[in-house]
Amino acid sequence: MANELAPITDELGQPVEEGTQVVAFKLRDEEYGISILNVQEIRNLTDITRVPFAADFIKGVINLRGSVLPVIDLKQRLGLEQTPYTEKTRIVTVTVEDVHVGMLVDAVTEVITIDSKPVDPKKAVNVKEANRFLSGIGNMDGRLIIMLNLEEIIGI
Repeated sequence: MANELAPITDELGQPVEEGTQVVAFKLRDEEYGISILNVQEIRNLTDITRVPFAADFIKGVINLRGSVLPVIDLKQRLGLEQTPYTEKTRIVTVTVEDVHVGMLVDAVTEVITIDSKPVDPKKAVNVKEANRFLSGIGNMDGRLIIMLNLEEIIGI
């Protein structure tokens, strides 16, 4: 009897299949991805207003067409070393279960299609805390794309 892994799911709980479209972006030297279905827009870095007593990974808020949008410092949320902002730094606005947030990333690389089913992160990372932020690791022509679990990152 073969042991089968549970299917890897995206942020909406849908199984991730071959041909999934992903917005790929850089954090430091690694490439990450999230389902294009969750991405609302990609914005240039703008002034971010700090919010007192917010969680450490909340950089602040921005005004997005009259609405207040919290901005997450994704590197800090994932426990990565900080790097200075550049002209390539972007705010990726995402929606998960009616929650809208912006995420600071070093650079958006492209929209790609993951050719094969992502690898279960439990096989790649043996740290339970790190696993909760990952939903899989995709492979596109030898490029590894670390798929993020937005529900855990946002905290819903």
